[in-house]
Amino acid sequence: MAGTVMLAYYFEYTDTFNVHIQGFFCHDNAYTKPYLGPEESSAIPPAILYAVVAGVPALVITMTESVLFLLQYVSEDLDNREKIIVMGDCCYLNPLVRRTFRFLGVYAFGLFATDIFVNAGQVVTGNLSPYFLTVCKPNYTALGCQQVVRFINQQEACTGNKDDILHARKSFPSKEAAISVYAALYVAMYITCSVKAKGTRLAKPVLSLGLICLALLTGINRVVEYRNHWSDVISGFIIGGAIAVFMVVCVVKHFKGKPLLDEIPPEESVSSGPMITQTRMEHTMEKYIASQNPITYAEIT
Repeated sequence: MAGTVMLAYYFEYTDTFNVHIQGFFCHDNAYTKPYLGPEESSAIPPAILYAVVAGVPALVITMTESVLFLLQYVSEDLDNREKIIVMGDCCYLNPLVRRTFRFLGVYAFGLFATDIFVNAGQVVTGNLSPYFLTVCKPNYTALGCQQVVRFINQQEACTGNKDDILHARKSFPSKEAAISVYAALYVAMYITCSVKAKGTRLAKPVLSLGLICLALLTGINRVVEYRNHWSDVISGFIIGGAIAVFMVVCVVKHFKGKPLLDEIPPEESVSSGPMITQTRMEHTMEKYIASQNPITYAEIT
C-alpha cells in the first residue's frame, strides 16, 4: 500500500517520468477545439470529484457495516455469550472494525492503482487533448505550414503556456472517467453483495444504477467540455471498471465472509474445548494399548 501511494505521488507531483512528445499535423481539426479554462473551472472540478470519490464510498461502507452489525446484534441472544477479550497472542479486535477497514483498505488500494495505470498511460502515449493547438499556439509561418500540411514533432514548436501544454499532452486515458467508474462500480457491487434484506430488492439496483449513471455523466462532461476525446473516456471506463471487478471478485471475494457475531465465540464452546481434547486423548491411548497387547487389554476391560 505504501509503495502504491508513493508511486502515485511521483506520477502526480514530480517530473520523474517525462511525458512522451507526440507530434501533430498543422491545422489538425481534431486538436483545435476551444480551451474552456483550467480544470478548476470545469462543471465537475477535480476537488469535488476527488472528495466524492473518497468520501462517498467510505461513508456508505461504514454506515452499511454498522447497520448490519447492529441488526445482527439485536437479533442474537447475547446474554449467554462471553466475549473473549484476548484471542491468541493479540488483543481482541471488533469484527465490525476489522471488516470495515478491510473493505475500505482494498478500495483505497484499487483507487491508487487506478491512478497509477492512468498516469502511466498518459505518460507513455502523450496523446493530445482536443484543445491542444489552442494552448500550443504554434508559429505556422516559422514551421512552414502556410502552403502545405506538415507533421510537426518538435517540442519547441509551441509558444503557449508550458503548464497548459503539458496538461494538454496527457489526454489518454481519462483519469476522471477511470476513478469515477471505479468508485461507482465498487460501491454498487458492495451494496448488491452485502445487503440481503428483502425490502431492498428495488432499492439496491436503483442506487447502484444511479451511481453508475453519475460516473458516466462525468465522462460525458469531459467530452462536452473538449477536455478529452471519446476514446480517452471509454478507455478510462474500461480501466476503472476492470480494476473494480478484479478487486471485488479476486480480493474481497464478493464481500463474503463469516457473519459478524459468529467471530465472537460463546462461553460454552470455549469452556468445552479442553474436555473434548481430553476425551479424544483418552480414546487414542486406549486404541494404542489395545494394538500393543490385545490380550492384556481384553483382560483389563
